[in-house]
Amino acid sequence: MKLWLGRAVVLVVALLAWEAVARNLDPILYVGPSRLPAALGRVMSVRDLPPLGSHLWLTLGEVVVAFLLAVVSGLWVGFVLGLQKTLGRIYEPLLAVLYAVPSVIWYPSLMLFFGLGPASKIAFGFLLGFLPVTLSVLAGIRQVPESLVTVAVSMGAGPGAVFRKVMLPAMAGTLAGGLRTGLALSVVGVLVGEVLGARAGLGYVLTYAYGLLMTAEYAALVVIVAVAVLTVDALGALVEARVRRWAD
Repeated sequence: MKLWLGRAVVLVVALLAWEAVARNLDPILYVGPSRLPAALGRVMSVRDLPPLGSHLWLTLGEVVVAFLLAVVSGLWVGFVLGLQKTLGRIYEPLLAVLYAVPSVIWYPSLMLFFGLGPASKIAFGFLLGFLPVTLSVLAGIRQVPESLVTVAVSMGAGPGAVFRKVMLPAMAGTLAGGLRTGLALSVVGVLVGEVLGARAGLGYVLTYAYGLLMTAEYAALVVIVAVAVLTVDALGALVEARVRRWAD
């Protein structure tokens, strides 16, 4: 209760400060929170903007496909490199370097290769989600105590039993954190791709409103994006917490 109360106080103070600053500035360029409900109503009623529902569903579909591809390929590559220690030592530094490079520099190449359609956004979301998933698998495998694996094998456990009863519980927390990060970055990748160049999607609607200087509607769309991202992250946090409790 104290935690939620503290968050509510911070939110209220931030909104009041935002409103106080915006009232003294140009209303065309600066929008206070008091103007957001009306702007949100105009956005939902499709007034002067592309229909939000279809673009929102398109973005959601792109995020789902990008994240599923990132999970499947990230788990496979991570386990291959983690279980084959020599391959892991060779390729892990390369993956770490790719993860450290600012991701936005890859998008122009993806846009040239896949075009302005959903494929380039899915590819960008996949690229951003793939690396943290793969690196979390590598880190999780290295956290498994070799003594536990040795004891399990000596007691007659096969490879499948060792993986299910020893390795998976030991690496579950790290793996869940990597999946949560991969989900967040897949969402960011798809949205950034739509903002940088797209003909449809939530990011495209944001760019459309910004280009027409519809500041209030743009701010309302930003709030919608923020709520959606926070909701996805909250769901990921709940799943991660349950996995960590199961592992403990």
